[in-house]
Formats: sequence, structure tokens, C-alpha cells
Amino acid sequence: MTDRPTAVVTGASSGIGAATARALGKAGFHVVLGARRVDRCAEIAAEIDGTALRLDVTDTESVAAFAAAVPDCRLLVNNAGGAKGLEPVAKADEDAWRWMYETNVIGTLRVTKALLPALLASGDGHIVTVTSIAALEAYDNGAGYTGTKHAQAMLHRTLRGELLGQPVRLTEILPGMVETEFSLVRFAGDADRAAGVYHGITPLMADDVADVIAFAATRPSHVNLDQIVLKPRAQANAMRAHRER
Repeated sequence: MTDRPTAVVTGASSGIGAATARALGKAGFHVVLGARRVDRCAEIAAEIDGTALRLDVTDTESVAAFAAAVPDCRLLVNNAGGAKGLEPVAKADEDAWRWMYETNVIGTLRVTKALLPALLASGDGHIVTVTSIAALEAYDNGAGYTGTKHAQAMLHRTLRGELLGQPVRLTEILPGMVETEFSLVRFAGDADRAAGVYHGITPLMADDVADVIAFAATRPSHVNLDQIVLKPRAQANAMRAHRER
């Protein structure tokens, strides 16, 4: 596409994905932004001289068409995903669970499989997967989301061994509380409930996570940052945070 190395960012229309696209563009990558809201991606692509392509990670044909349009790829950032609902197991919404597994787990699998040949062919590939501290612990009412993030993390961590000896690095990013559209999606557009998640806390912002991703992506080829956990200073774990009154 250009003389710059190509980076693909999924879920790039907002939040961490959009911030990561901007950070990687600044770091010298030609960024291909993929998301269903391709109009938003196009606006960001225009800012950073990147490329916007429609991508629905839950659709096999969409992923195949996307990968076919990206013949060269040095860096893949698996960022697309999300949460729906916050109910106990006894009241779990099966459709919400299916959506989370299809998006967070199978979506990551689809995109990674589709772009792996190009990553290997680059001679210096790198797969960054954005999981969550939910991939490290369990919390009440979060079984659906934590389950998918554990599964997504296992997919990524297994690749670390399967690709050992190949010219591909693997980095897992595990953020804690980040103020993006995440909670708005989780609570089906309830803005007040979403805002309450961050009440009394200075959370991470999308740019904070993007800075870490860009840092990992720009280390020398022999340096593999396997896992990076980042949380707000006020958060100890998924269930424990200090809130100012």
C-alpha cells in the first residue's frame, strides 16, 4: 500500500481502536482501520493518511474480504470486542453471551487466521490482542464477559507457543477501567448507568492504552513484551477501586 509498514487495527471506529490508529500513524505505520462504522474510520484515516475498510469480525465473508484488501501486514491489533449485560449467571441472557463469544473470541480467531500469512510473510510480524484484566480474574455478574476474555487470552497465549521460532511477536494488553463507549454498550445505551461506572475515579483513557500499544509495537524485533497490565492508580482489581466522594 505504501512504503510504511502496514498496521491493521480492528474496532478502530472509536475508543481504544481509534486512539491506537492515531498513535500508530504517528509512529510511522500505514494504518488500515477496520470496523462496521466505516464512516468513522474514514474520518480518522483522513487525519493520519491511512485506509478505512468495513469490517464485521462476526461475519466470515466480511473478514475474508477485508483480508483480501490487505495484502501486506506487519502489525495486527485485535481490538474489536465488547461486553453486554451485567447479570448473575442465574439470569444470564444467552443472546448477549453468544454476541460476546462471537465478537471477542471467534472474531479474534477469524481476523488472526486471515492475516497470519501476511504477518509471517512480512518477516517481522506482530500480533497485539487487547483482552482485559477480566482475563485474569472473575467477578460477580460478569461471567459472560470474563469467560470470553479468558478464552480470547488463551487463544492469544497459545499462539505464543505455536509460533515460537517464526518471525512474529505476540503482545497481550490487559487494561483495567478505561472510559470509552464500553460501558455504554454494556448497558444498552443507558448513559447515566454508564457514567456511574467512572464516578469518583480518574479512569484510564483510550490514549493511555494506545500509547502502551504503540510502545510495544516499536520495540526492537528481538524484544517481545508478552503481557502488559495497566489500570488506573485508583483501581486494584476488577471489584476494588477507590472512589472520591
